[in-house]
Amino acid sequence: MILNAVEAGEGPPLVLLHGLFGQARNFGALQRRLAANGRRVVALDLPNHGASPHAPSMDYRVMADSVAETLEAKGIARAAVMGHSMGGKAAMMLALTRPEVVARLLVSDIAPVAYPSRWVPLVGAMRAVPPGAARAEVDAALAPAEPDPGVRAFIVANRRPDASGWRIGLEGIAASLPAIMGWEDAGGATYDGPTLVVAGERSPYIRAEDRPGIRALFPRARFLTVKGAGHWVHADQPDGFAAVVEGFAPV
Repeated sequence: MILNAVEAGEGPPLVLLHGLFGQARNFGALQRRLAANGRRVVALDLPNHGASPHAPSMDYRVMADSVAETLEAKGIARAAVMGHSMGGKAAMMLALTRPEVVARLLVSDIAPVAYPSRWVPLVGAMRAVPPGAARAEVDAALAPAEPDPGVRAFIVANRRPDASGWRIGLEGIAASLPAIMGWEDAGGATYDGPTLVVAGERSPYIRAEDRPGIRALFPRARFLTVKGAGHWVHADQPDGFAAVVEGFAPV
C-alpha cells in the first residue's frame, strides 16, 4: 500500500509517523522546523488515516510494510524514523522487520506492549454520528465517551469539511482496535541501530517496568523524559521535542 505523504525540505531523510486518529499534517510545525535545518522530512498518513487508502483491517506489520513500500516508491533506501504512539509502534515494527530501512529510531511515548482499549466507547460513538451532523453536533455526540474537549477536537478534525462523514477509514480502525492497542511479536527479531525512547513527564504510557522489554528488542535504546509534556509530547512541548529530534537525527 502506497501511503499519502507530505514532504518538505532537502537533505538526509527523516520520516514522521502519527498516532491513532492523527494524520501527517499534525506534524506541520515540527516538519517545517526540521526541514528548514537541512532535512528531507516525509510525514506519512498511516493506513485508514488522513488521505491514505482505507483497508478493512490493519496491524503493525501492515503499517510497517506500507511505510517501507512508500519509502521505496520515493527512492528512499534508508531513513531516520520518528513515530508517536501508534506511529511509534509502527516505527518499532518497521525497525524490527526491515532494519535495513531504518538508520535510527525515535519512539515517542509508547512501548511495545498491550494497552487497555480505552478507545472502544469513543469509536462506537463515532460510528453512531450521522454523516450530515454539524461540527457542534459531533462534539456533543462524542462528549459522553470522551470528556476531554482537546481530544474531541482532535477527533472531530477527521470529519470532512462538507459534513458528509468521516474521512478516515473508521470501520477498518474499529475492526483493528485489538491489534492497534496490542503488540505483535516480531519473531525474535531485534534492532541494533541507535534508538531513543522519549516519554512525556505527565504520561503513563512508558513505565519503568517496560524498559527491560524495550532493551531486549532494541539493545542500544536510550531513554529521555520531556518535562511538562503529556502523551502528545510534540504538541505539549514543541520546542523541546524538536530539539530532541534535531539532536538525535543530525544533518
